[in-house]
Amino acid sequence: MTAPAVRVRDLHVKLGGVPILAGVDLTVAPGEWVTVIGPNGAGKSTLLRAVGGLLPAPHAISLFGTPAESLRRRDRARVVATVAQSPVVPAGMSVLDYVLLGRTPYIPPLGRESAADLAAVDDVLDRLDLGAFHGRELATLSGGERQRVFLARALAQGATLLLLDEPTSALDIGHQQEVLELVDQLRREHGLTVLATMHDLSIAGEYADRLVLLAEGRVAAVGPPAEVLTEHLLATYYRATVRVVDGDHGPLVVPVRPGPRPLRSEQ
Repeated sequence: MTAPAVRVRDLHVKLGGVPILAGVDLTVAPGEWVTVIGPNGAGKSTLLRAVGGLLPAPHAISLFGTPAESLRRRDRARVVATVAQSPVVPAGMSVLDYVLLGRTPYIPPLGRESAADLAAVDDVLDRLDLGAFHGRELATLSGGERQRVFLARALAQGATLLLLDEPTSALDIGHQQEVLELVDQLRREHGLTVLATMHDLSIAGEYADRLVLLAEGRVAAVGPPAEVLTEHLLATYYRATVRVVDGDHGPLVVPVRPGPRPLRSEQ
């Protein structure tokens, strides 16, 4: 039997003494796309940071059958690539040099990037419509352009598991579609596994095989998008008034303005 790409069992995380995740269980199969949704403060980004090794999670997480804590940093980087919401960008760094950082796990200590490394980076930049940005400093790019560069670095890393924390938050609708279609194409062509977080529920439902709804640090629901994106669950956990309609690729969530509240009668 093939080991899960990600297995999380009874994950508890505290930050500053405050419980953020409380007993989270999660399984992602190789080649699957799972998106974590939930209201602000539910623990979505914390879950991804724990899976990516940025937060301690002893004995709670395994990656492709290997306990996460037993992976050396270099080996983990060949397995997991992360696109954070706000990555740290060194001052003055060009797009090419930043994306080349994704090839670090394959470059020997004190060595230099190979022609194959440069070719991998060029291919990713072209796929993400960034071919003309090689020499540009990251600081001169728009928010959406930087977001694509962050994704380019992760894809250049060639990892089997891609962690995406709100990957389309700074993108216009056209580039949202381009980026997500590229990720999905790579997933299908190369067996990439995707674990993401998203605020846009319609986009989440269109691309994910399964959704995980987090609320107050716990899993409130998990299943195919049609089972999780229901008006009842979204009203319960988001306190939102919505209509859910069938789309070509999954349920679409449409916000609906709630009706007027009754006026309080004066005594």
